[in-house]
Amino acid sequence: MTEARTIRVEAISRVEGEGALHIRLQDGQLAEVQLNIYEPPRLFEALLRGRALEEVPDITARICGICPVAYQMTAVHALEAALGVSISPEIRRLRRLLYCGEWIESHALHIHLLHAPDFLGYDSGLDMAADFPQEVNRGLQLKKHGNRLLEVLGGRAIHPINIAVGGFYRAPRREELAALIPDFEWGLQAAIETARWVATFTFPDFTPPYEMVALVHPDEYPFNAGDLKSTDGRTVKMEDYEREFEEVHVAHSTALQSVRTAGRTSYFVGPLARINLARAQLSPTALRLADELGLEQPCCNPYKSIIARALEVVHVYEEALDILRDYQSFRPSRIGYQYRAGAGSWATEAPRGLIFHRYSVDEHGKVVTAKIVPPTSQNQLQIENDLSTMLPSILHEPDDQVALKCEKLIRSYDPCISCSTHFLKIHREEIPCRPPGV
Repeated sequence: MTEARTIRVEAISRVEGEGALHIRLQDGQLAEVQLNIYEPPRLFEALLRGRALEEVPDITARICGICPVAYQMTAVHALEAALGVSISPEIRRLRRLLYCGEWIESHALHIHLLHAPDFLGYDSGLDMAADFPQEVNRGLQLKKHGNRLLEVLGGRAIHPINIAVGGFYRAPRREELAALIPDFEWGLQAAIETARWVATFTFPDFTPPYEMVALVHPDEYPFNAGDLKSTDGRTVKMEDYEREFEEVHVAHSTALQSVRTAGRTSYFVGPLARINLARAQLSPTALRLADELGLEQPCCNPYKSIIARALEVVHVYEEALDILRDYQSFRPSRIGYQYRAGAGSWATEAPRGLIFHRYSVDEHGKVVTAKIVPPTSQNQLQIENDLSTMLPSILHEPDDQVALKCEKLIRSYDPCISCSTHFLKIHREEIPCRPPGV
């Protein structure tokens, strides 16, 4: 008989939040894989009920310290849909610039400090910095650019306070944005260097079949407008999201898992999905670079998400520069509205992938119901399926190597379990074989 085996990996610093991976073997074969998210529910949807709708952007920003803009902007778009608010072209463009700032700071952090160490054999970004100081410093400088743009547009880099239903509480002056241009010109070249650097990494040969889902717009790379497109050829209108996708509860996780309503199958969201579905809408420099680097179309290797992120950084620097150079101060910075009872839903693209919000409000401007579907809950089942696909080929390896390879696969998704302590436990259970006739 074989004895039960347990793998525990404590304090993995490059996975955000608290989670556990449970692996069960039956007669030496993989029987079950569970990605356990065991943090207490944070109950943001319940906290929003009864609040004035103007409070929603500031409250939802607290869901994530790295991508607060995605939560804020998805909320304001959904509330504007409920109220029938139409924003001006100037506000719309400034919102795209805000997204550029968040994607820069989030992607730069993940690429240089959280993900690159996996490919180069380091335990952390700090360890890697001793041998790759130029690359790590470059990543920190890029992140600083993103944070600075959020400060100018949002009032502060973490949990911005200038985002409002209808627009912005204050539009920046032209000189405030013009002052950012030199740094962003440097940042564009640094982003190109980053993409070329990560494309030289050695990637595991792992290409499962995926259904990938992302927003797609005919004229622009997806941020906050468009239809939901799938690599299986389906198109879903934003208002029909809940007909096609649903959240289900699983006993081993405090986070809901999102699945396709038909068949309850998994799907993949994030930078790789966006590149596969909206490659033609990349900026000219990013599109040329994707061709130069030979990123296959479509790409179904989740580890190559780091290349997709790097290409998106090039894109957002180039788009941000276009907006910064052309920007003129404007008024009004916020479109007025009247309270009315209604409901609205919207989806945008957070750095980590598709995010969906739905709200209903009453005639006094109070929130009646709220629903928030973050990217990681949409990827959670897909991560479990990826692990189930990969594990049979590595179970013969030592426990520490099995754990490390599982962690690397999980990190390729850049999961944001929460904004609390970074922690992952892996538990491996092996049920002894029973002798024949017992």
